[in-house]
Formats: sequence, structure tokens, C-alpha cells
Amino acid sequence: MKKQISIIGCGWLGLSLAKFLIENDYKVKGSTTSEAKLKQLNEYAIDGHLIRLNETGVSGNYSDFLADSDTVIINIPPGLRRNPSKNHVKEIKHLVKVLEKENIKNVLYVSSTSVFKDDYGFPIINNSTEPNATSNSSKQLIEIEELLIHNSNFNTTILRFGGLFGDERHPANYLSGRTNIANAEAPINLIHKEDCIQIIALLLKNNFWNKVLNAVYPIEIDKKTYYSNYCKRYNLLLPEFDIKEKSKGKIIDSSKLVQLLNYTFKQAP
Repeated sequence: MKKQISIIGCGWLGLSLAKFLIENDYKVKGSTTSEAKLKQLNEYAIDGHLIRLNETGVSGNYSDFLADSDTVIINIPPGLRRNPSKNHVKEIKHLVKVLEKENIKNVLYVSSTSVFKDDYGFPIINNSTEPNATSNSSKQLIEIEELLIHNSNFNTTILRFGGLFGDERHPANYLSGRTNIANAEAPINLIHKEDCIQIIALLLKNNFWNKVLNAVYPIEIDKKTYYSNYCKRYNLLLPEFDIKEKSKGKIIDSSKLVQLLNYTFKQAP
């Protein structure tokens, strides 16, 4: 009998993850906030559901969406760039009540290495480092991580990805042609979408729960060198960095994840 997973958020990463899991003998229910995308989900054999989180509750037929799923993957960005005043923590608290009501056993929360602040000297961030970022978005992510980790009604694994990129989406396209870019000497902390998918699949396969893991491709190169070389390679306008100001950054150590999964990263930045 196929194991069923419910994925909350079938965007750029979530859709590809859902397709991969289906190819590997899972049944997948996927949520979207767009009625137009429901058809796309169903075309890929994803059982699509219209589910929306807001500060007053969860809308949509969430009981049907979660029925027969022991495991839920929460893969939704806070959305605070578009709506800085939004309380994403409150949205997740409503979702937690739903997960408890539907007797979900396992939760995998896709978080971000942005929960750690950039600093001078580029501190090494490992799994014993306490989240310390102070931006609104980061503080909400930190609160959500704590909320999920300390919930005794289900198992939780927190997976913190660095900057996501893929063949069709790369941060260099955003930086191309820009000027006065800060933190020229800071290390990059990126991870390819395919590595994200492989890591999630291994966590599910091996039932690794109640873990907190950082996931970034291990490479030592600064932002200025990396993005300049990338733009040259793909004939993009070169970015211009501010080299006068001292750089802040961090080095993300993914060795705990590598050891746990015996994992070798597949896609270099």
C-alpha cells in the first residue's frame, strides 16, 4: 500500500517535490491557494486541495486534505516581503490546531538559514548554534520552529535550507546589473532544488524525526567572486559590489545532515 503525504504549499519547490514523491511510490495530496493551479496539480497526479492560512484560521476542506496522511510537509514562505505587517506565526498556530485535530503524527517544516544573523568574521553556524536573527521575518521563523519542536502531539523535523536555486531560477539573475551590493566578501550559502528534494525524500524514507538540520552546499567562495563569475559565464550584466564597507555573513555547516543521511550533495552552485 502506498504511503500518503500531504504537502502544504506546492510552489516552486513543493510541486517538484510532490512529483518526485509520486514517482517514488507515494500518494501525495498538495495544497495551493490558487484555484487555477488545482488543475495543474491534478495533471501531475497530485490530489490538489485549495487551502488558505490566514490570521483568523484555516480555510478549505482541511479534513479531506489531511485524511489518511500520517505526515505533513509545511513548505510555505512567510510572505512578509509583500505584507510586512502580517502575523505568520498566528497563521501557523491555527494550522497546528488543525494538525492536532486530524491526528497528524509527523511534521517536516521547511525553514531557512536566515534564522541566523550575518556578522563580521563570518561565524560558523552548526547545529548547536542558537538562532539569533533579528529581522521580522527571521524572528517569526524562529518562533514557528520553537512552536513546532515543542509540540508533543506530533514529531517534528526542522530543515533549514540556504538560498534555493535551480536551473530555471538563480539569485544571480536578481543581482545582475545591480550596483552597490553589500557584503562582497561574505560566503555564499546556496542549495540546489534537486538536493532539497533528495534530502527530504531520505528523511521521509528513514523516518528521521525530531531533528533540526541545516542544509547548504559545502563550498568556500565569496559573493563577489561567485556572482561575478556566474554572470560572466552566462553573459549577464555584471553586478557591482561595495568593497569599501566591511562584509557581514556566515558559514553554514551541514555536516550533521551529511552524517545522518550519509549524504553527498549532487548539484554545485
